[in-house]
Amino acid sequence: MGNRVILLIMVIHLASIHCREDTPDSDPFVAAWDQAEQIAANIELPRIPDRLIKITDLGALADGQTDCLPAIRRAIDSCFVQGGGTVWIPAGTYFVQGPIHLKSRINLHLAKNATLRFSTNPSHYLPVVRTRWEGVDCYNYSPLIYAYQQEDIAITGSGTLDGQADTTNWWPWSNSRQYGWRPGELAQGDTMSRPRLYDWNTREVPVEERQLGEGAYLRPNFIQPFACTRVLIDSVTIRNSPMWVIHPCLSEQVVVRHARIISHGPNSDGCDPESCRNVLIEHCYFDTGDDCIALKSGRNQDGRRANKPIENVVIRDCRMKDGHGGVVIGSEVSGGARNIYAEDCQMDSPNLDRALRIKTNRIRGGTVENLFFRDIKVGEVREAVIRVNLHYPIYSDPNQEYIPIVRNIYLEGVESSRSTYGLLIEGYDEAHPVQGIYLKDCRLNGVTQGNKIEFAEDLQFKNSLLNGAPL
Repeated sequence: MGNRVILLIMVIHLASIHCREDTPDSDPFVAAWDQAEQIAANIELPRIPDRLIKITDLGALADGQTDCLPAIRRAIDSCFVQGGGTVWIPAGTYFVQGPIHLKSRINLHLAKNATLRFSTNPSHYLPVVRTRWEGVDCYNYSPLIYAYQQEDIAITGSGTLDGQADTTNWWPWSNSRQYGWRPGELAQGDTMSRPRLYDWNTREVPVEERQLGEGAYLRPNFIQPFACTRVLIDSVTIRNSPMWVIHPCLSEQVVVRHARIISHGPNSDGCDPESCRNVLIEHCYFDTGDDCIALKSGRNQDGRRANKPIENVVIRDCRMKDGHGGVVIGSEVSGGARNIYAEDCQMDSPNLDRALRIKTNRIRGGTVENLFFRDIKVGEVREAVIRVNLHYPIYSDPNQEYIPIVRNIYLEGVESSRSTYGLLIEGYDEAHPVQGIYLKDCRLNGVTQGNKIEFAEDLQFKNSLLNGAPL
């Protein structure tokens, strides 16, 4: 298309679009980023006592074969009964035959050149624990590292956590040939697995009756603090997760920083805070098989019942490589999302589909509002720089109707070099448009098919260009 700007505004049932210049007094960014700084500054780090126990002092062998889980559990228990402390993993490779369950005031620290390699035998992650799977509450295989209703927990150090997931163990459960599944094999799409879980959600079956685990083929997350307060994940490298990598759920005061997340399996989202409040994600690297960062708040009935939005989230100075989306809100966002800030991030890969994305549908419901993005540098993305989709695939009970509200999306200083679309916006219908999209000082270049905007109102563009021409 060369430098031609193709604005696909006249589409079937297109809502009216109002574009206008804002005035200096109406600039929404001044107060917003002050608020982001205040949120980040007020997040409390875990309070860990100055006590250290090395797992090698309790019998752990760094031979990559001997099960070190008993030594790790003894170290955690010993620290806990003394009021807390650091469980130290010295340099070396350790095999862990099952999940690590953290307790309050415990820091699991991996020294430089330390690696924990986790078993890929599903039976090692039983008995089941209280968890959320794709936004639905249930009892399922334990995450590889898990904490439930704990305070002041941390995973730190420059070592590596390796889930060892690949096409020979966890990943074929995804029902995808790409990841090793073959026709006739049982997997998460089987009627006893994902469909059953979604049906329990629709019928609001009590969570205690939603027992999964063996025979259900629903993969565990790698790290899940569930209903925890003051959580820190700092500097570790995390590889080859069965599914979502870092999944704080129903937790508060969460910091993820300097982490390297490399996992190209199915549903290998990098960091998915769900129904959390006061979250800081900074200085991280994401190279994933799904969304790099996805902010969530529960699926359908479970999200509405809990009524816990994902809110007060600050993302800064992160690098996104491969993945379905860079910073994403949804699709399990029935509890809502608000006060989301992302700045100084770099996104660039032909295998990254979208840079900034909101995905939901008429079953999810929820209100997504007050999203602020600035100084985002986007090299190449496959589809769109900004993607808002209120028609994301449903997958479960199509007879419900909870049409979502999406409003107040602000972008400043977003630059991109290559994409199919600049803005790809799909509101629900004329009565339920996306409301309020504000672009200031944005430069969207190398856009081959312009913008495609359906059912949106109150668009404001200031000093923003698409392929060199004013938006």
